[in-house]
Amino acid sequence: MEHFWYEILTFCQITTQKISHQLMADVGKLSPTLKEDGSLVTQADRWADQAIREAIAAKFPEHGVLTEETAHIFPNTDWCWVIDPIDGTTNFTRGIPLWAISFGLLYQGIPVFGFVYLPQVQQSFYGYWYGKSGLTGPIGAYLNGEPIHTSSDTPSKSHLFNLCARSIKILRQPFPCKIRMLGIASYNILLVSSGAALGGVEATPKIWDIAAVWVILQAAGGSLISLKDEAIFPLEIGRNYATYSLPCLAVSRSELIPLFKPLVDCIV
Repeated sequence: MEHFWYEILTFCQITTQKISHQLMADVGKLSPTLKEDGSLVTQADRWADQAIREAIAAKFPEHGVLTEETAHIFPNTDWCWVIDPIDGTTNFTRGIPLWAISFGLLYQGIPVFGFVYLPQVQQSFYGYWYGKSGLTGPIGAYLNGEPIHTSSDTPSKSHLFNLCARSIKILRQPFPCKIRMLGIASYNILLVSSGAALGGVEATPKIWDIAAVWVILQAAGGSLISLKDEAIFPLEIGRNYATYSLPCLAVSRSELIPLFKPLVDCIV
């Protein structure tokens, strides 16, 4: 399957580069509107969503697609792309350079490849994680082509933990790390993957926020668990994921789950 994975990675690199050229021209210039779930959307999100779906259909016509803006029902296909055309729309509309284009590739409902590109900071994260799928191919997690790994450090006040805007109630009690809030779910978890942070939490992410980074984090040595005490994957064929939130905790290694989980359970 080496050639297949080469095609997958090359497709993600080329497509996100093409999409980002147009998006870069729109940063900080578009007024967002409010969706039913309370999140923001712009015409750039919708344009990117359509352009990515068209690119997938042309290159991988047998693959299904699940996207934030249009296709919300998980299809009955072995391979399915889970797409967030702009993760961090609020940052995007305010001219803050932390926003991303996120591609997760699922096999039989479970992510096996993730690719996230942050155009304004020129960072491309990707990773491979096959689990029990029986698939073979490249392994590991990467940032701009260089291997990345989670941190093995012990938590302290000089180490970082990332919150989202809907999880600040965690701060009502003492916390063992310094807190950061980035405004973008994927980068929250990617910083754990790269070793910059020891953990992160997201209170209301959707499947397109975490499908790609679920792979990258595990490939880098970390863990991402649901705070609802249920399995996130495999996804269910025919299920509508438009309004389904997946509160989750990302940690640099599984041994930290007993430390951090009791401190963040309050967001559920």
